Amino acid sequence: MKTKILKMGHRGAMAYVAENTLESIKKALSYHVDGVEVDVHVCASGELVVFHDFTLDRITNGTGEISKYTLSELKKLRVKHEFEIPTLNEVLDLLDAKYIINIELKGKNTALKTCETIHYYIKEKGWSYSQFLVSSFQHHELEAVFACDKKIPLGVLTKASVAEAIEFAETIKASAIHPNVALLTSENVKTAQKKGYKVNTWTVNDSETIERVKAYGVDAIISDYPDRL
Repeated sequence: MKTKILKMGHRGAMAYVAENTLESIKKALSYHVDGVEVDVHVCASGELVVFHDFTLDRITNGTGEISKYTLSELKKLRVKHEFEIPTLNEVLDLLDAKYIINIELKGKNTALKTCETIHYYIKEKGWSYSQFLVSSFQHHELEAVFACDKKIPLGVLTKASVAEAIEFAETIKASAIHPNVALLTSENVKTAQKKGYKVNTWTVNDSETIERVKAYGVDAIISDYPDRL
């Protein structure tokens, strides 16, 4: 019997509330998602902050590279004039070990801090390895997580080639590949799954495409509109 397709909110529920904010994640949870996908960077004071871009300019009242700011400086800024930039810890505390989290390693040197955070939440806060999924386009960051802890589930992001993603996934014993929806065919989904990989696709927003990828039998759908899943 086919297991259910997981519903994942992309950066929370970014179609409705500013991306990667606690409020956006709360909105996604209100749509009964299985989990959320967020992006992380290391800021100047060493904490992991949840933010997509390398620079602050697109969605905040700050400017320049996020990695050059301390956490206290970032907390003074506002996303879309009203929301705070959260830390990964704040997001995990909100999810409270009841959901899956897909942490995308976006910034440089995010792997080891992410491993430390995962270890802390497993040891101290009742989370399990199966609730975490660490993904990245940056192969060296995924390799660093793999070197740190072989038990952390890894996902290889790609917008270029499913076959190439699988090839790299084999080297780090990844549990999933994360192809852009434009790359998917019924055949390559089956091929990846036969090799033992889950196929978690992004960013799937319109109902026609959602139905198509469901028909392919993907394992998870990541969407800006989690209510449509």
